[in-house]
Amino acid sequence: MDDPSRRTLIKQGLLAATTAALAPALRSAPTGVSFADYQQWDALGIAERVRSGDVSAREVLEVAIARANAVNPTLNCIVETLYDRARAVAAGPLPDGPFRGVPFLLKDLGMMLEGTVTTEGSRFFRDNVADYTSTVVTRYQAAGLVIMGKTHSPEFGGTGSSESMLFGDTRNPWNLAHSAGGSSGGAAAAVAGGILPIANATDGGGSIRIPASACGLFGMKPSRGRVPAGPRTLSSIMSVTHAVSRSVRDSAALLDATSGPEPGQTVIAPPHAGSFLQAAQQAPGRLRIGLVTTPLTHTPVHAECISAARNAATLCGGLGHVVEDVTLPVDPRRFFAAFGPIMAASTVERIRARERALGRDVTENDLEPLIWERYRADRNNSAEQLYAAMQDIERMTRDVALLQETYDVLLSPTLTTPPAKLGELSLNQEKAPYEQAAISVSAFTSLFNATGQPAMSVPLHWSADGLPIGVMFAGRYGEEALLFQLAGQLEKAAPWFDRLPKV
Repeated sequence: MDDPSRRTLIKQGLLAATTAALAPALRSAPTGVSFADYQQWDALGIAERVRSGDVSAREVLEVAIARANAVNPTLNCIVETLYDRARAVAAGPLPDGPFRGVPFLLKDLGMMLEGTVTTEGSRFFRDNVADYTSTVVTRYQAAGLVIMGKTHSPEFGGTGSSESMLFGDTRNPWNLAHSAGGSSGGAAAAVAGGILPIANATDGGGSIRIPASACGLFGMKPSRGRVPAGPRTLSSIMSVTHAVSRSVRDSAALLDATSGPEPGQTVIAPPHAGSFLQAAQQAPGRLRIGLVTTPLTHTPVHAECISAARNAATLCGGLGHVVEDVTLPVDPRRFFAAFGPIMAASTVERIRARERALGRDVTENDLEPLIWERYRADRNNSAEQLYAAMQDIERMTRDVALLQETYDVLLSPTLTTPPAKLGELSLNQEKAPYEQAAISVSAFTSLFNATGQPAMSVPLHWSADGLPIGVMFAGRYGEEALLFQLAGQLEKAAPWFDRLPKV
């Protein structure tokens, strides 16, 4: 694992002189906020107190930094600290947005903040300094969020566990021998570990919902085109950006703050007439829910995960909804034959763009062993393969949409197993054991990246061993508001906010 001080040299060298001048005074500022109080607040609750003057953004930030210093050596969830930069922001005039003064972490994958490093979890990108800021990050800042660092992700988000040769392993706050999930595992561990109540996450095959399930959090994957991906990449076929959080309303309010197209964007989710926050505070009407217990892979599902889904179905029935067993109208062989080339094209393009930026070819020593193997296998894929794959995905999207003319929501386990043990999903191992462990990790989640639909993991179950087991609900394309209504209803019926790991 690299020396953290080396990783931050470039970042420190690019900080403004005013930030450096302010840092000593800010670092020594006293705080009147206790961690016990801080842990009881969600992000909107923090912002309300900052706005009223009950606490200051500086005080709140120092509690978050102190908590990070206490637990990050154990969890290994934050891979780049921007504490002095955050202190300067917290001390200055803050936008009067919905998250005024709330500490925040960006995922170290695809999220650009000018003057800071985004490694993509890869040694090949270890000195990748951003010369621009992502549109969604600009919207985070306008909402009043104070960015204090970046969280661990596996290389290119290429597995369901946040483990990398560059930064090591992110550990699950509920059980340190287990993974926090991936690829937004660093974000989920930071939130579950009490560093902050909400953090940025992205999802290209389950990477918001998988770690939300593993860490006992709420994780909403928005519809394709809901949150902008630019300014330099204006659309993404599979991946979307949002967050993991402890409360439903934080997730809803953040989507209000970040949704909407940017100039040049052509894939745009249908606009919602009201606000997602208002939706989260309103109960849905009587829903028809399809219960899916057979994953896309047709592989076995752990009994705890089946119990979680069936218990959620019973809960929904008790809330007045109609639940019926359904089977997904998707051929797994067709799906994975199409999904693979699309994801491969993204990886190959990312590596080749970096080769051009560095003026040299990638080598085996630059990448995780399994990413290197994938790259070599996929780098000569044809345009015909990619086009055929995209057409197949379009046909499967229609099949699922036709199913959802009958069902408002599809309910399933988020994962086929409880959180994996560390090492089982590492990209630094032989292909055969990895594939055996990984084949089911996104068996329920990846379909909705392909179809573009919103889907959420809700923390409604814990295993007999005390590990979180998430339950997933998928809505029709563009209908995040309906999912937030259902999530808010479930949060009231089976509260989870105060259920926290002892770390």
